[in-house]
Amino acid sequence: MTPLKAFRDQLGKLQRLAQPYFLPLDNGASSGQFLLLVVALLAVVVGFTLLLLTAAVAASGAWIPELQARFLPGVPEQVAGIWAGPIGKVVMVLFAAGLLCFGAFRGKLRQGRWLPWLLLGVITLLILVINGINVGISYVARNIENALVAYKAEEFWKIVAIYAFCLVLALPIRAIQSYLIPKLGLMWREWLSGRMLGRYLTNRAYYVLNPNDESVEEIDNPDQRISQDAASFTATSLSVTVEILSALLTFVSFIIVLWSINATLAWWLLAYSLGGTALIIFASRKLVNLNYQQLKLEADFRYGLVHIRDNAESIAFYRGEDQERKEGERRLDGAIRNYNKLIVWEALISVIQRSYDYFSRFLPWLVIAPIYFAKQVDFGVFGQASIAFSQVLFSVSYIVNNIDRLAAFSASISRLEGFQGKVEAISGDVASAELAQASAAAVRPEAILVSHVDLTPPRSQRTLIRDLSLEVAANQRLLVVGPSGCGKTSFLRLVSGLWPAAAGTVQRPPVGELMFIPQKPYMLLGSLREQLCYPQATDRFSDAQLRHVLEEVRLPELVRRYPDLDIKQDWPRLLSLGEQQRLAFARLLLNSPRFVVLDEATSALDVGTEKRLYELLVQRDMAFVSVGHRPTLKDYHDTVLELDGSGAWRLLPAAGYTFGQTV
Repeated sequence: MTPLKAFRDQLGKLQRLAQPYFLPLDNGASSGQFLLLVVALLAVVVGFTLLLLTAAVAASGAWIPELQARFLPGVPEQVAGIWAGPIGKVVMVLFAAGLLCFGAFRGKLRQGRWLPWLLLGVITLLILVINGINVGISYVARNIENALVAYKAEEFWKIVAIYAFCLVLALPIRAIQSYLIPKLGLMWREWLSGRMLGRYLTNRAYYVLNPNDESVEEIDNPDQRISQDAASFTATSLSVTVEILSALLTFVSFIIVLWSINATLAWWLLAYSLGGTALIIFASRKLVNLNYQQLKLEADFRYGLVHIRDNAESIAFYRGEDQERKEGERRLDGAIRNYNKLIVWEALISVIQRSYDYFSRFLPWLVIAPIYFAKQVDFGVFGQASIAFSQVLFSVSYIVNNIDRLAAFSASISRLEGFQGKVEAISGDVASAELAQASAAAVRPEAILVSHVDLTPPRSQRTLIRDLSLEVAANQRLLVVGPSGCGKTSFLRLVSGLWPAAAGTVQRPPVGELMFIPQKPYMLLGSLREQLCYPQATDRFSDAQLRHVLEEVRLPELVRRYPDLDIKQDWPRLLSLGEQQRLAFARLLLNSPRFVVLDEATSALDVGTEKRLYELLVQRDMAFVSVGHRPTLKDYHDTVLELDGSGAWRLLPAAGYTFGQTV
């Protein structure tokens, strides 16, 4: 990929990430409209700045004319000249056009979208004001040096007073700007992370994405992308945007100052800065890929540590510390080796940057000295030229000075946009599949109907079940049996809608009428009340209902241990697997679906408790599909589906079925 094409590709990714917050794409907005609003914003800000400056000059002239003459020398005349010439009229026309543009887009800037534009406008206004003050300071510095050389004490102190006035004016503006930029970034981060989290959890994209399968899935560590990458992207995007805007304004302002001093100096500066920028961009192309890899490797290392923390007890039982240490060191070693390469390239870039900065200090002297010795300029020009030269050089050399930061930013754009695109694609595919499934299920929503289905795991060519047809109607109970690895749990994923059928159709009840209970129940981060009510709202059930259902599933001691149902504990570690399975049945009874899918959901329970729980399901007239190995399970089912893992299957009556038969 050519550098130009890569740059355009990154701009496209940046637009897809950034534009929806300021101008939603789902209402037909295009990139052209977004750029039009950006230009309109600049026109409004420039026009408002001119009006604000005019009002300030008029007010100071009317109320404190002596201070105006002292602190704003020449400013009233320059403002009057702007209004007398064509510039003032052009600025006002653009100002009005910008306002009309935002008025035309008011329908697309609903739901609080006007607020980020307003903050951007205020930030841009502050940048303009600060830039104007900096230009004024360059003239103040020139006059100070001339006054010192001429031994004009009175004029010197007057100019120092003007400089102090500029500082007093600039400090609060800088403070406000320092607050507004991260504030807008925080608002943007809240929206972006919330949007990504919502899409990640929509249509089971989080499940299909399967980030733990590192060998086949290109989207790693979605937790880092939603949290850390989103925060870094929003903060850096605003910071870079403000810095680029400031650099452009600084360039325009001070190149005029430089040109007024000496055109040759301006041309030397442009040639030097453009050459240095081209060199640094060429040398830093490797940084983007290294930064991208570093983000991934650091996230992998952190995930490994989180995995150890979440499975501390199991590791302790196995005495698996050595194996975990080796795996942790493997992940750490990858991050260290990549960072070693990053250090080498960053050191090379640093040398180029420092050389570029050091040599740039000689240029103003080399150009200004001959004309000064020829007495064509005064001594203060040295100071003003140095200030103007450094400001223009800094603005033109923005890429040079921030290449490592921009490389990391480019890497975060790729990671974040890649995650967003993948999640949206998965969500769209699942939504389409579910829409088609819903249309088929509408024919017979009161049953689970599997018709001529082939079952193949995702990203696999192995067929677990071939041409399967069966029905589980209301009050029917199906037991799925077979050797380990034959596809029993995979069949449950098919029935529950987690896996698509490779061929054939599956009709199932609507959402809310079918519930899945895994062998290791899900314990969320929350209170005992939230554990029981999940995924329903906690106010749906009374305390009496919750305590009663715990007694029904033989967990009365849990009620005695925790009379306060709102207590929060580390439930996966606190409760045994058997207690977790009984708690899952309590959750099931509260939700009361018509169909239940059970994946060895009583494997950690004694036979008596297992019988009690299945009897509760039968009493509530629930239809269920179970996977299990215990012979006692067939007593609670009327049909057995026997699988052998090669694709063959058979349906048999549960009564009289003998475990251990082969197909």
